[in-house]
Amino acid sequence: MKYNSNALLETLQADTRQIILTANQLLQLPPAVLQQQAAPDKWSVAQVLEHLNIYSRHYIIAIEQKLHLNQSGPNVSFSPGWLGNYFTKLMKPKEDNSIAKKMKAQKNASPSTQPDAAEMLQEFIQQQHQLLNLLQIAKSANLEYIRIPISLSKLISLKLGDTFRFFIAHEQRHFLQIQHTLTASAQLIPEKQTQGNVR
Repeated sequence: MKYNSNALLETLQADTRQIILTANQLLQLPPAVLQQQAAPDKWSVAQVLEHLNIYSRHYIIAIEQKLHLNQSGPNVSFSPGWLGNYFTKLMKPKEDNSIAKKMKAQKNASPSTQPDAAEMLQEFIQQQHQLLNLLQIAKSANLEYIRIPISLSKLISLKLGDTFRFFIAHEQRHFLQIQHTLTASAQLIPEKQTQGNVR
């Protein structure tokens, strides 16, 4: 499968804007709601955001550094690598908004017990605006030539186009988790604290 490089980046920018929109809605919720776990073994919204921020701290910096050093011109089309395609399909929610396979987070990406909800949300939104900017800059770069090391190992790298696809699919996956957490935890929090809940 081949993608038009510019069209792919436009789609990813639209996906990121949607994530930012939903994250801005979370700003309306009290910290108690964002820190509420639906069950003892389930992450709160704040914990999900911290998990996403851990990945963002790696990928945003890595992509920014590679684009800063970039001397390649844009490529018209982009062909996903087999590993990048596998990771993306593994993470991306299905068309019916279900998650194909549940996965356990790596230890180095696991959130703390009680992260500061406001701090995590603010950092996440800031990182998303940086991501939007990097997607724009990438329109003048070669999505196949530039490679980004994955967070698990510097020895494994993905094409820039695949890195964007996988990274944003991972966020879409966890924002579904956030929606499910808010729905479940609404039963555990006093009604006055759930006003303005994201639907």
